[in-house]
Amino acid sequence: MIEYMKESVYKPLLLVELMEAMDIDWNQKKIFTNILNEMEKDGQIMKSRSGRYGVPEKMGFMTGVLVGHWKGYGFVDSDRTEINSVYIPSNMMNGALHQDLVLVKVNQTSSEAFKAEGEIVRVLKRGITEVVGTFQKSKNHGFCVPDDHRFHADIFLPGKQNSKAPNGHKIVCKITSWPENRRNPEGKIVEVLGDPNSPDTDLRAIIKKHHLPESFSKKTVKETKMISQEIGKEEIKHRKDLRDTLMVTIDGLDAKDLDDAVSIEKIDSDTFQLGVHIADVAHYVKKGTELDKDAFKRATSVYLVDRVLPMLPHQLSNGICSLNPNEDRLALSVIMKINTSGIVEDYEIAETIIRTDARMTYDDVSDMVENHDETLIAKYKALSDSFFKMKELCQALRKKREERGAIDFDFPESKVILDNTGYPIDIIPEERRIANRMIEEFMLVCNETVAEHFYWLKNPFVYRVHEEPDSEKLLKFKEFIYHFGYTLKGQFNSIHPKTLQLLLKEVEEKKEGKMINAMMLRSLKKARYTTKPLGHYGLAAEHYCHFTSPIRRYPDLAIHRIIKEHIQASSDLDQSAQDKMTVKLEEISKYASEMERKAEEAERESKDLKKALFMKERIGCHYNGFISSVTSFGIFIELENSVEGLTRLSDMDDDYYRFDQKQLKLTGEKTKKTYSIGDYLMVKIEDVDVKRREIHLSIVDDLKNDLSH
Repeated sequence: MIEYMKESVYKPLLLVELMEAMDIDWNQKKIFTNILNEMEKDGQIMKSRSGRYGVPEKMGFMTGVLVGHWKGYGFVDSDRTEINSVYIPSNMMNGALHQDLVLVKVNQTSSEAFKAEGEIVRVLKRGITEVVGTFQKSKNHGFCVPDDHRFHADIFLPGKQNSKAPNGHKIVCKITSWPENRRNPEGKIVEVLGDPNSPDTDLRAIIKKHHLPESFSKKTVKETKMISQEIGKEEIKHRKDLRDTLMVTIDGLDAKDLDDAVSIEKIDSDTFQLGVHIADVAHYVKKGTELDKDAFKRATSVYLVDRVLPMLPHQLSNGICSLNPNEDRLALSVIMKINTSGIVEDYEIAETIIRTDARMTYDDVSDMVENHDETLIAKYKALSDSFFKMKELCQALRKKREERGAIDFDFPESKVILDNTGYPIDIIPEERRIANRMIEEFMLVCNETVAEHFYWLKNPFVYRVHEEPDSEKLLKFKEFIYHFGYTLKGQFNSIHPKTLQLLLKEVEEKKEGKMINAMMLRSLKKARYTTKPLGHYGLAAEHYCHFTSPIRRYPDLAIHRIIKEHIQASSDLDQSAQDKMTVKLEEISKYASEMERKAEEAERESKDLKKALFMKERIGCHYNGFISSVTSFGIFIELENSVEGLTRLSDMDDDYYRFDQKQLKLTGEKTKKTYSIGDYLMVKIEDVDVKRREIHLSIVDDLKNDLSH
């Protein structure tokens, strides 16, 4: 019906006319009306005042999720090609709040600042029903001031709620009444999280804000305890036995859930045999069990700065599903013959029984193959030759990916070190060394191999896709880099990723390189899960999936089940069964993509929180840094410890500075002093707003002529 309404010849119809057009029997009028009502509630269709039905976009409206701003206005993203994002003024919000699904009337008038403006006609579905914030107490009532400033309205708490929490404490409040006629929403306190000065309270607030589950259900815990930590002889019989194959896990020093192992042989001078062996989680987590329901609800493990919220209970992820050395484990293995040009010539996907020989760390393996550490080479004498072969294969695979145009963003990562109370004591860089790259390349080629295998089988499947970038965003990116002297070749509706890859290489050592990396990343679409094989633009891969981490990602677990069902099946699925499976997998894909975004936001927020706490203890200290962005209101400066702070234009009182929007540069009227991206500065920490995660800086000295880059 939706597709019918989207046709160019369709004009909004009355109920009777729509029933006739859709050949609906009069006896089904009530059922059909209920369907229309539900579709209207979801914003899929709308009903005009005259009673005619149509899709919103053909009636001058659109639906979307509102992203609020602390000043009261908001934006709604649009799927319509002619509109990128719709600006909603504060007086046109009509009671809508951050994350609400809304129906928007689009005004086609535009300005330099905004592509289109509109007004919210109706809130279709409330996005946030529980809010985390700070309790502000008064004599007769209280307010919950939301932590998320995009949720711009404080929640009024009636008098009876006033005694439930101390003033200034973190709380969770449930909204009981939504705003009307510019009144605040009302709510009730459902949980008191504690004193905001406690290191744990703010982290718990982030967990609650993103509705991340902290514990497993009693039924799941009970099921997990019943899973045997031993492998039965009958199970081993039908599996490929690889226990005599030399293989290792390579992970970070503090990793506990070891779900992937690798093996390598050199068959001849031109061919490697690479084995990627992944814990057979699907053997233990069966469809429809409480364990499976809990895993689906989480969809991903969340790695906060001080803890992990796992997708699966530790008894599984750190127990029978962890590929611990010298222990028999069930696995799904992809064994590939890869030539020295990085091309997969043959492969096998099998249910296996494995036994890893060692639990290696990235640093130890890197020290062996990069630095030829003789002590480590002697310690791992039986394994060290394998690591040098892995390095050789890694370089071949990486070269092949580069040749086809894969884009490699290499942003420096940092790690916040905490004491035993959860307080930050240091921020250190995280290196991406050769061993990290080896495992990365092996997982990439494995994921591509599995995805391509099921593509040609025409099986229902879950792909990891990264669609081609929006031409308008690329055009803006082209204008941005033009002012630094760079150009992009090619048509903007079909720029090959190789073009972007070459640009990244060109700016690699330049002062503006990091900013161009960041702006390019913003110009690209976000990767997601879907049942459609749309390819992966960033990897320049035709087929790609996530197969290698079933302990921490639900789509990987779903793929493991598909593989096992295919291996064990006596016949192919009929069309009806395939259609049902595709619908279910699309539901998994959509939900997992949403949960991935939520996890990323929570992880970033937890890190920013601890960084702000760390810098609060260093107010008055001097740091070196470089300008990462220039705006009309100030300069963003990244410090040498990876923390980013802001020098506000209003605080730069040595001159009056004019902002050049095209070149992203500030120029002093009298002194002609300039501040542009990549310039090095010495700054002083003036103030830290932990609640907003903001670090305010003042410029002490201009170092752009003193420091090399």
